[in-house]
Amino acid sequence: MATLLYRIGRFSFRRRGRIAAVWLLLLVLLGVGAATLMGPTSDKFSMPGTESQQAMDDLGRQFPQAGGATGTIVVAAPEGEQLDPAAVAPLVKEASEIDGVTGAVDPFQAGSVSQDGRYALVQVQFDKGADEVSDEAKSAYEAVGADAEGLRVEHGGEVMGGEVEIGSTEALGVLVAAVVLVITFGSLVAAGMTLLNALIGVAVGMAGLYSLTGVVELSSTAPILALMLGLAVGIDYSLFITSRYRQYLAEGLEPEEAAGRATGTAGSAVVFAGATVVIALAGLSVVGIPFLSVMGLAAAGTVAIAVLVALTLLPAFLSFAGKKILPRKQRRADSDAAEDGAATEGFGFTWGRLVTKLRIPLLVVGIVGLGALALPAQDMRLALPDAGTAAEGSPAREAYDLTSEGFGEGFNGRLVAVVNGQDAQSTGAAAQEATALIKETDGVLTVAPPQLNEQGTTALLTIIPEAGPTAAATENAVHDIRDRVADVEGADIALTGATAMGIDVSEKLSDALPVYLLLVVGLSILLLMLVFRSFLVPLKAALGFLLTVGATFGITVAIFQEGHLAGLVGVDTPGPLVSFLPILLIGILFGLAMDYEVFLVSRMREDFVHGADPQAAMVSGMGHNARVVTAAALIMTSVFGGFVLMDDPIIKSIGFALAVGVVIDAFVVRMALVPAVMSLVGRAAWWLPKPVDKVLPDLDIEGEKLNRQLAGEKHSENPVSV
Repeated sequence: MATLLYRIGRFSFRRRGRIAAVWLLLLVLLGVGAATLMGPTSDKFSMPGTESQQAMDDLGRQFPQAGGATGTIVVAAPEGEQLDPAAVAPLVKEASEIDGVTGAVDPFQAGSVSQDGRYALVQVQFDKGADEVSDEAKSAYEAVGADAEGLRVEHGGEVMGGEVEIGSTEALGVLVAAVVLVITFGSLVAAGMTLLNALIGVAVGMAGLYSLTGVVELSSTAPILALMLGLAVGIDYSLFITSRYRQYLAEGLEPEEAAGRATGTAGSAVVFAGATVVIALAGLSVVGIPFLSVMGLAAAGTVAIAVLVALTLLPAFLSFAGKKILPRKQRRADSDAAEDGAATEGFGFTWGRLVTKLRIPLLVVGIVGLGALALPAQDMRLALPDAGTAAEGSPAREAYDLTSEGFGEGFNGRLVAVVNGQDAQSTGAAAQEATALIKETDGVLTVAPPQLNEQGTTALLTIIPEAGPTAAATENAVHDIRDRVADVEGADIALTGATAMGIDVSEKLSDALPVYLLLVVGLSILLLMLVFRSFLVPLKAALGFLLTVGATFGITVAIFQEGHLAGLVGVDTPGPLVSFLPILLIGILFGLAMDYEVFLVSRMREDFVHGADPQAAMVSGMGHNARVVTAAALIMTSVFGGFVLMDDPIIKSIGFALAVGVVIDAFVVRMALVPAVMSLVGRAAWWLPKPVDKVLPDLDIEGEKLNRQLAGEKHSENPVSV
């Protein structure tokens, strides 16, 4: 692999103009495609194979007028006063006249008025799903009651779901990354070129992704996740190759040769690291959840493009920059020795020697500390987000809070029982029996009278739980209702609604989590065994990854679910974690953890293969790569941290968990525990049974074969052809 990448690096260096033109042309074409083909994203969470999804599908066929999105307009009179039916009627009429609305129910006729008469709920039914309702219809819905004098009118319901927008807060992470690059390289040219290379890759990936939205349904969080990962890995991969290029320049190589070797060695590690991220993200498809599969594939696509850009466009940029990529003082011929000496006495070497002396205390403190941080993860609860966790002041949150104030939180988490029978008589009888059984269920506040379709073969039972949509009591009530109505004869009864759907999604993801974790850990062991020709290195990497994941889950639960220090990250209302966060976090952190593992340990193996003893190889690996890995981790943390500033609770929690996970994995696991273990086991770290060694292909990640080939051809004065 290293030899092939060496040739690619030299070719891109020589053909810099053509390579840059190809990427810029691709960016323009995809940009035009995005502008002309871009379609809307979706907030729909479908879950094939679950009771709630099956009920929704049946509802769309048998009761289409009730199968679209719903809206709830909350009306409140001033404190101490009661609502006048004559003042609410114009609001009902205004809502019913919106294009796409099949009906709006007067709360005084439906009994949707609070006991004190101060609050009322106007139920609005649309003929299409929330993703298909036009922007004009949504705007008209939000404008209902704008002229109502003396009344407070808030708008909630499924129709209020909106796309997550990319704002200016993400730019803060890029700004911090730029500062880290300048400090790391000591050169504006090197920092600017590395950042520009990554941004072009992200732009290509995002343009391609948006071009597909016209034919592929994307969740609204998919582009944000793709942007988040594309930025982070794009900058990091360019950083690794640029750093190796500067190292080769400092050793006296010509720029073209330095670019080829940097692409061959550091580029090999980039390919492997990128492949692990892509495989982990694409592996989300095995869970069988459409929106999660699309999210994983979208993010995997941007990571793959980041790898391609780093291997081709970056060498072309290096050709444009030449030796200007070095700080001015290092461009002098007499600075080479100083450069080498500085590297030898750098912090990485000092830290490596310190780890050798303190390896046992470091291992004990690190493992016990991460274990303690993981303890809150035992109480982790998962759910799909609802308006109760939306940003304070947002329309959906205002409607949620006003509904809770007037009626109780259960009115924000309505459940729907769909009763399908053979005829009107059997359906009606089953609906009446089910209503009686549901009313007796703990956690149920009330059940509305059955609504039948025109044929009388399908009935709807609207159920109001006592607790909110994501409360544990509501989850228990859903299971109890399903158990109670399972034996009702004469009809098939299924429970659905946004709340039931959220519970089903969370449970399916929870069931898939151990399987996916086992898949990821098993994959990491196999891939690292291929790379390092070792049994203990992959095992140690997998165990370190588990420590990272556990501690990250624990901290995220403590802040977002339990509310400890929640104000520091802008969490207004603590609650369960979004249901797909754990499985998504495992997939992404696995790839990123393997990044740092490869970049640190590959240099250790390289020196060991070339004759260094295990302790010296460990110190050398830390000495040469600690600075770069530190910069890479800071960049990733800053990029992910920028998304914590967003109001959307899903993106905020994902950004926070990824930022914390990177800090733990890079600075605690890879920079402390990994070298401590390598120092402790010594030569045994590189042991691999001979039968296994013969079976595994040699990927030559560290460029050993390339170095032998270059040394041989230099001796024969016949350079490698490109």
